[in-house]
Parts: sequence; C-alpha cells; structure tokens
Amino acid sequence: MKVSPVAYMDSGVGGLTVAKVALEKLPHENMIYLGDEARLPYGEKTTDEVRQYSAEIGHFFVDQGAKMMVIACNTATAAALSYLRKLLPIPVIGVIEPGSMAAVKKTKNKKIGVIATRGTVASHSYRDTIQKIDPSIEVKEVACPTFIPLVESGKYHSKDAQAKVQEGLKPFQNSGIDTLILGCTHFPIIADLIGNVMGPDITLVNPGYETVNAVERELKGTDHLANVAHPSAQFYTTADVKRFDEVGKQWLHTDIDAKLIPVKQLEKY
Repeated sequence: MKVSPVAYMDSGVGGLTVAKVALEKLPHENMIYLGDEARLPYGEKTTDEVRQYSAEIGHFFVDQGAKMMVIACNTATAAALSYLRKLLPIPVIGVIEPGSMAAVKKTKNKKIGVIATRGTVASHSYRDTIQKIDPSIEVKEVACPTFIPLVESGKYHSKDAQAKVQEGLKPFQNSGIDTLILGCTHFPIIADLIGNVMGPDITLVNPGYETVNAVERELKGTDHLANVAHPSAQFYTTADVKRFDEVGKQWLHTDIDAKLIPVKQLEKY
C-alpha cells in the first residue's frame, strides 16, 4: 500500500501546479495525474455534472490502485469533496481548506481576495471556509473565467495575455485587500502576470503548497508515506495529448508523455 500512487485530478493542466509541488516535496511517491480537458471548464458546469465527473475519475483512480485522491481543482473540491469522501474507499483531499488556512495566516489587515471560476465563486466555499476560521475577515470573491483558456492554450507569454489579466483583476482596484488566493489551480501558472497587476504589496497564495502539506500529514498519520527509490509519474488527459504534453512541459520542465483516456472509458466507472 505504501508504494501505491497518490492520484491527482483536475479539469485540465491547472492541477499540474499542485503536482509540481508534490514532485518537489514528496519525491519518493508514485503519482497518477488526470486532466479532464475534454469536459473543461468545470467552472461553467452544474454541481451535479462536476460531481459525476469527479466520481468517475475517483473510481478510475481506485481501479489503478491509488492510495489517496487529491482533487487539484477548486471547482471540483467545492462541488464534490464531501461526496467523494463518502463514496470512495481511499482518503480524499481538496484544495480549498488548505488554501483558506494559508491565506488566514498571511493576511495582516484581515481583507482577503479570491479569484476563481464562476462555479467556485458561486459556491462561496472560500468565503465560508475563511470566515469559519476567523469570522472577522472580509472576503472579496471575483470570477475570472477568461484566465483558464489563457493557460490551457499555453499562450500566456504575451502583451495580450497581460492585458486580459489586468482586465479580469479590475474589481480589486481600491479593494484594500492585502492577500489574494489563486483559487483555481490554473492561476499559479500565470502568477507573474497577476503579480504585475496586483503589485508587490499584495501576497499571492497558491493553495497547492498547503494542499501537499496536508497530503504529507495524511500519509504520515496513516503510515502510508512511501520511500520509492525511482518513483513513476503517469499522466492522463481526456483530450489533446500533444497540447497537454506541451503545456505540461512548460510548467514541469520535463517530458510528461501523457496517455489518452477517452471520456467514454471514464463514463463506464
């Protein structure tokens, strides 16, 4: 069981921001990653649809022998975390609670911003989680759906990309926040562009770091932390393998050689 892989899911390449942290902090763990690009963006789907997609992927992970599932997607965490914890026979960890805890620790003026998909913002999962930790904190949530195709296309090294990010972040002008949660796992990939707009006084929080810390605590607590000398990392996508490999290589700085898993195959689960 110790050498069984930790499995990460996202609607696309965004969850690679969490996988990257895991590869650095848990270098002796085997990994499976699935990016459900054929059905993205999850943020525009209904809660029931996202829950169904996540359950199919969860069952696939169990079938692959995974010892833990990490929902490296904020929208899927908001929609399906509680459901999957009841449904699956393995531990399931999401990104919202770890990200919220990190932001609460960082803020000095108790004003936190969140950028996310429409689905995550509509769920108010970040606001509710943050205010459960500290009810005195003000939370401003803004949906930035245009950022996701920017990342998925891999075309985020341009003046046009910077302009789109600037437009999406306009609601935070004069908001008074001192901390901004990157509440979609795609967004750390364009953290430089976001930082250019928000300025040096705003702390950007990538929930991936705290999420991987939570994974490590869970593995240690259940005595499932591995020490594999030459661990493997297997990547799957439900859509364009070539493009997934290209964007993945840009972010992970290594060839990932993803395999195609058709949606129809997932639907059998």
